[in-house]
Amino acid sequence: MTTTSRPAFSTTATLPWLTVGEGMQRQILAYGPELMLVKVAFEAGGIGARHHHIHSQITYVESGVFRCTVGEEEQVLRAGDTFYAAPDVWHGVECLEAGVLLDSFSPMREDFV
Repeated sequence: MTTTSRPAFSTTATLPWLTVGEGMQRQILAYGPELMLVKVAFEAGGIGARHHHIHSQITYVESGVFRCTVGEEEQVLRAGDTFYAAPDVWHGVECLEAGVLLDSFSPMREDFV
């Protein structure tokens, strides 16, 4: 596992955005070996395809409206709502109204850096 991390402080204005799919951009906000925080901006219609990984994930809806699937459950979430995806549980989102998700991962997603 990598042991690098971001500096203790950063500003979103200086952090790069990476296009990760049609209607989706990702900005890595902060990370260390055991934890990562990522901002994902979606245009309406953007799809975070169903997937799974070894990481625990908690997602906070900062803005917008998203149809979220975790395992066999599906729910429409709005600003202030959250979901938890345990390791190896299939999950994904569909953006119904443009918005932003904050994803936290434990341990960090080495494949993102």
